[in-house]
Amino acid sequence: MLKLQRINMKQKGFTLVEIAIVLVIVGLLIGGVLKGQEMITNAKLKRIESDNAGIAAAMFSYQDRYLQLPGDDNGAFGRFTVYTATSDNGDGDGTIGNSTDWNLPTGGTWTVGGEETLKFFAHLRAAGLVAGSGKDDTRPSNAYGGQIGIQDGALKIAGHVTIFGAIEGPIATIIEGRLDDGDPATGRVQSNLAKAGMDGGATPDTAATNYTDDKRYDMAFRL
Repeated sequence: MLKLQRINMKQKGFTLVEIAIVLVIVGLLIGGVLKGQEMITNAKLKRIESDNAGIAAAMFSYQDRYLQLPGDDNGAFGRFTVYTATSDNGDGDGTIGNSTDWNLPTGGTWTVGGEETLKFFAHLRAAGLVAGSGKDDTRPSNAYGGQIGIQDGALKIAGHVTIFGAIEGPIATIIEGRLDDGDPATGRVQSNLAKAGMDGGATPDTAATNYTDDKRYDMAFRL
């Protein structure tokens, strides 16, 4: 007579200790990702701030050296050998361009006293204050892919401003809080929706009334 043997089947699974270890590892991975994103954001913020400070320093260095503003310099043709015509000059009126031209198309033909917002970067390059050729009028890119420009006045800001284009809403909020009064329509930092216009003297209701996370902004910084 065959003797039947009972086979005990043991159920297998994770112990509480193993589950706890997995949760700790997942938490560390998520924390590492979030920390990495925070570091990237901080690095981009610092680059925007340093780029703005660098442009201001280069402009004032040029002014100290030549007693003219880059872009507005009406003696650039005679000053730098890279220039071959008076059309390379600004008009020497003490302002760089006007309050509407920060994003003029680059690479076109220069005219006497015109295109000063483009000649601004070209003159800085000719003076060796910014890397590149003195005939290169391209604008630098900012940390968020938009362009950096300059013009005389923007929104309710009088005087020269640098404009950083296409800044993401959450970043614009941080910049506004760190560098100004928290209001996009007042102070030394003012903003408008990207490509909505940065005309000098615009009324506050044409400026951004608040920053939202799903939009991008052109931000003007008073120099």
